[in-house]
Amino acid sequence: VQLQASGGGLLQAGGSLRLSCAASGRTFSSYGMGWFRQPPGKEREFVAAIHWNGGRQYYTDPVKGRFTISRDDAKNTVYLQMNKLKPEDTAVYYCAAVGPYYSGSYYDDVQYKYWGQGTQVTVSS
Repeated sequence: VQLQASGGGLLQAGGSLRLSCAASGRTFSSYGMGWFRQPPGKEREFVAAIHWNGGRQYYTDPVKGRFTISRDDAKNTVYLQMNKLKPEDTAVYYCAAVGPYYSGSYYDDVQYKYWGQGTQVTVSS
């Protein structure tokens, strides 16, 4: 699986942005997907994930109520809608995929087998 993230940019606090992650392959619908981010000078952290069947979503507490992860299996794409952005959301955002029909935890990055390149999100105050 190859992943291509896009949609990052520079914007002011309070704004919205939608990240996209396009995946190659015909079995995208069997892969759980996640978004991680790495703020400047910090370690990579979990942001959100969606189960391979789309039935469950997972979020880190700081983004709950502001970010929404979704997937369109017909387009082999996963999205991260980010609203009410804050300066502390500034980071490089990565999309990633776990193995097919994965049933474990989505919060740990070591569970993800495939990673896209990052896309920079910068939120100014």
